[in-house]
Amino acid sequence: MLTLHTLRCAGSTTLARLAEVAGRAEPDVESELIDLAVAGLVTFEPGPFGGWGITPAGRNAHAAWIADELAAAGTGAAVAGALDRFLPLNAELLDLCEAWQLRPDARVLTLLGDLDRRAEPVLADLAEALPRFGRYRVRLAEALVRVRAGETRYVTDDMASYHVVWFQLHEDLLLTLGIPR
Repeated sequence: MLTLHTLRCAGSTTLARLAEVAGRAEPDVESELIDLAVAGLVTFEPGPFGGWGITPAGRNAHAAWIADELAAAGTGAAVAGALDRFLPLNAELLDLCEAWQLRPDARVLTLLGDLDRRAEPVLADLAEALPRFGRYRVRLAEALVRVRAGETRYVTDDMASYHVVWFQLHEDLLLTLGIPR
């Protein structure tokens, strides 16, 4: 179900991108996608703008799985508490991304690094509550390393950018807690 979950959080995408987001080997993810497609939970659209997507049945199966996962872990209060601490950081990140798009300068990058340091305890608490959240810390750190190396498209303009990973984290939190966007 983690492949279905990753697809649900990342949105329609290619096999390569899905494997990258999940931090798993393409053949393993592809095998799971085929099984999910046979079960009617995902579809594949060919073509240059195609990719894997989740079906309505897949959304329903995912919602049931994620609710069961949270109940079994008994960490709903911890995840809800992390969301409460995440939301002010989320508003700040959105402001930083807007500032970056209007005026890409070093000051914004400094503020992004500061926000990342303040997000660290929230991410650690999420990973402790549900280990699958640990992948976000890795992906955010990878994006920030690339930004600091001068690849500034990893602030907002790449599918592996800090902003995109953060958006997927936000989506994951909402889905995990059953909160509509």
